[in-house]
Amino acid sequence: MARRNLFQPPPPPDSPDEAAGGDLKPRFPNTGAMSGVKSTLKDLSSNAVREIAVDLIEEDGPKDRLSFSDADIATLAASIKAHGQQVPIMVRPLADKPGRFRIVYGRRRLRALQSIGMSARALVRTLSDEEAILAQGQENSHRLDPSFIEKALFAAQLSNNGYDQPVILDALAIDKPMLSRMTKVARTIPEAVIQMIGSAHGIGRRRWEDLADKTKVSNADLVQVASNLGLDRISASDDRFERVSDAVSKIGQPASPVRAAAHMVVSGDGKTLAEIKDSPRALTVKLSKVDVPEFAQWMRDNAEVELKRLYEAWKSDQQSG
Repeated sequence: MARRNLFQPPPPPDSPDEAAGGDLKPRFPNTGAMSGVKSTLKDLSSNAVREIAVDLIEEDGPKDRLSFSDADIATLAASIKAHGQQVPIMVRPLADKPGRFRIVYGRRRLRALQSIGMSARALVRTLSDEEAILAQGQENSHRLDPSFIEKALFAAQLSNNGYDQPVILDALAIDKPMLSRMTKVARTIPEAVIQMIGSAHGIGRRRWEDLADKTKVSNADLVQVASNLGLDRISASDDRFERVSDAVSKIGQPASPVRAAAHMVVSGDGKTLAEIKDSPRALTVKLSKVDVPEFAQWMRDNAEVELKRLYEAWKSDQQSG
């Protein structure tokens, strides 16, 4: 009897083989080594990179970076055009929109591809919302080195969208105390102000927390404060943060008293007799030893008598008035 090729499909139900052998058993059972082979083949299939038109990929969902500059996108687009897309993005299919996908990670690469009209090389994964967030957070934490404020804003977005705390902690690879700090900053400093400042990679957690604390103490309208600073004329994000922080620090501080200019007492013959200065704590009369040193000497010797005489004259005026 000829040996059947094991990679051919089994014979039809009415074949002689079935009649002779009864019920057919699966030729490749889901056990042992064959099960491992099937699993490996499935993994290889799922890891395959597909070419997907960029207009089929939607970009909504929580964002882990504040913004991409036009120059940044243009640089990446030029590199992709010259060398191809070296790193695939990840997308997941939309169940309610057959043939369309939602970005999981790789938004910057997607923007660059859109700008030059190239299809995207993408890994396609069927993921739940939680799994997509985990993949996005972990991949971007490794590749992008997001700043503290970008992570804080991302955490706040996830919380506002109803994600459970364990998912947020895993997505950002942080602990509960750090999440608490991030949440305080993101909820105290308006997102509009964070967008004006930018990613501020050189500004760490402590500086952002300090700004949040100063904002609370001063009860400042931070959006108005930042809007009046002309931040769009400052190129560096760190410098924009410094400008906002300095402005908030000055709110609520007592204004420095305006000191009156010194009054010079000049005699009829044009000589400077004294300089009078008025401050919140004292009235100072400084006699000149340059023009009339003898008068300064006489005043030192007679100051007590003259001051008492002037005081009595003032009292008399007060009583008569």
